Amino acid sequence: MSSEPAVLLALDLSGTFAFGLNGALTAVRATRLDVVGVVVLGMITALGGGFIRDVLIDALPPATLLDWRYYTLALAGGLIAFAISKHLRKLERAITVFDAIGLSTFAVIGASTALNAGLGVVPAILLGAITAVGGGTLRDTLMGEIPSVLRTGLYAVPALMGAAVTVTAVAMGVYGPPAAFGAALTCFLVRMIGLRFSLNAPEPPETRKHKDSGDTDM
Repeated sequence: MSSEPAVLLALDLSGTFAFGLNGALTAVRATRLDVVGVVVLGMITALGGGFIRDVLIDALPPATLLDWRYYTLALAGGLIAFAISKHLRKLERAITVFDAIGLSTFAVIGASTALNAGLGVVPAILLGAITAVGGGTLRDTLMGEIPSVLRTGLYAVPALMGAAVTVTAVAMGVYGPPAAFGAALTCFLVRMIGLRFSLNAPEPPETRKHKDSGDTDM
């Protein structure tokens, strides 16, 4: 469809801004950084997944370096997050929502980009999830934390679902703006439901034991 590139671009840019905000707010909440550190972590969150995706499919230089809108939105998100960080306690819900938005849009973009690069169904789904969680994983690693994708099951799972819906829509020949939004919405809703009801993937018995006893903050 002629409108498809515009829709995908809109999803990609909105996800970049959302992850820029989320990454910077998460950095403020977890660390004591100056404005440079906060903005850098916000930009890494926003751009990291796309970097990883493009390197893996050999699409170099990465798209986020070829279009000024990507790094400008990532920078803007980081600066806005720093400016409003004094209201951090009131922004817990916003941090979660922005994270879910970024996760959802990047899962769709990553999967569709992988398909356009000629990858098969399974690699496209995996690359969609990697695009979605890559930036946050880099951020958490730089902050010395266990990445979110490794400590909450309903983080990677929604990304995989959003990517799978995208790939399915393409395979059925019905992929377009409605399907793209539907795939993103699937990921978003699963992530938010998981958070609302504290749902998680199965864990080893020893991990559950520590959680119940309060010995770990995982």
